Amino acid sequence: MNRPTSRRTVLTAAIAAAAAAGAVSSAGSATAAAPPHAPSAKAPAVDNRFWHTYTDWRAGSGAGTRAVAGRRPGLVIGHAAGRTDHTDPHTGTTATWEYATWTSPVHRSSVPATEVIASWNAETPAGTWIGIELQGRYSDGASTPWYVMGRWAAGDGDIRRTSVDDQSDGKSSIWTDTFSVDDAASGLRLVSYRLRLTLYRTPGSRLTPTVRRIGAMASDIPDRFTVPAATPGLDRELRVPRYSQNVHAGQYPEYDNGGEAWCSPTSSQMIIEYWGRRPTAEDLAWVKPGLADPQVCHAARFTYDYQYEGCGNWPFNAAYAATYDEMSSAVTRLGSLRDLETLIRAGIPVITSQSFLKEELTGAGYGTSGHLMTVIGFTEAGDVIANDPASPDNEAVRRIYKRREWENIWLRTKRYDANGKVKSGTGGVCYLYWPAMPTAEQRRVLRSFGLM
Repeated sequence: MNRPTSRRTVLTAAIAAAAAAGAVSSAGSATAAAPPHAPSAKAPAVDNRFWHTYTDWRAGSGAGTRAVAGRRPGLVIGHAAGRTDHTDPHTGTTATWEYATWTSPVHRSSVPATEVIASWNAETPAGTWIGIELQGRYSDGASTPWYVMGRWAAGDGDIRRTSVDDQSDGKSSIWTDTFSVDDAASGLRLVSYRLRLTLYRTPGSRLTPTVRRIGAMASDIPDRFTVPAATPGLDRELRVPRYSQNVHAGQYPEYDNGGEAWCSPTSSQMIIEYWGRRPTAEDLAWVKPGLADPQVCHAARFTYDYQYEGCGNWPFNAAYAATYDEMSSAVTRLGSLRDLETLIRAGIPVITSQSFLKEELTGAGYGTSGHLMTVIGFTEAGDVIANDPASPDNEAVRRIYKRREWENIWLRTKRYDANGKVKSGTGGVCYLYWPAMPTAEQRRVLRSFGLM
């Protein structure tokens, strides 16, 4: 698919004026006893591979890392494999770090891919951080360089979490958090890849990051302005907290110019709290007293990508969600609204990415070049119930959007902007957050999508 020159043109928030529209009313929710539904039969456009078990960690090749068994297996520093100096490009500070590395086995994707998005779950106590890299092999037999997919820490005291710009080998490029083949029409594809983790800590300490999960979604979504309609199959609504990003307009402009740009962290916070997690009073002590919903400010700060200069980095949002107790997360793509229904039926809400003109989504009251919202259910008629953070206040967040309109703006890969120019769409990208110990049904559904 066509890629933008910057992910900021894809994942900018809805403008503040977008909040003028009120929520569409609804008669409420009901849970129909619809039969379980498997993922879309056309899902081979997406391949998910994640490493997270003790066997997975032992299958990779490590230098100084150690697999830890237990209820939630992980990867830690066993001993330092070396030392290195790292200069943070956003602070100019140079520091020495001990490090250890782990490289995954080569994964041959079931989908020769035009795009790959990595995501991870990790704990990084103060004095530690991690680096994530990807190296792949093309269908012509050549290999990519080791691409940096992120330098990440849960906090911002040791390094500033960041993507890395200007990575390309003339065949592919990294667009913030996404590996993309430069010319998909050429037929070139990425047929396999491996991931490399580097775990860093303060020299001489016993500190260590703990990586619980790492993997990637590889995909080859055909270019399309429209997608086939999926027959409705669910009438259910999940009780998800409602937060408006626009309540925070002008707050903390150092994080993506303030709350009006916080669609992604606001959506993330809604789902985190749906699962019963939230920051502590101590976590929120840095937020100015008197601000409404300070946890949304917290989410913005700790999803912020200092290179992208925004809070819309997809893996950074997923990684933030997984910093909460016993939480897991992933970035992936889905193939249809039936796939969304499958997740909602299992009690798993979904954060989706889409872009559209004002007239393409009835009731939104705005247009956007990139926006995140949370799908929480479906009406009896099959329309989408979404918590849309681009709303004037929390009460207005719950919206009902026409099924066919919403389906198309989410799943298409091409669209026309207000000037009639062809722009890219996100092709079904979404974030999923779930408890590390899900129910049997949730586990079955997540496994069916290749996420467990």
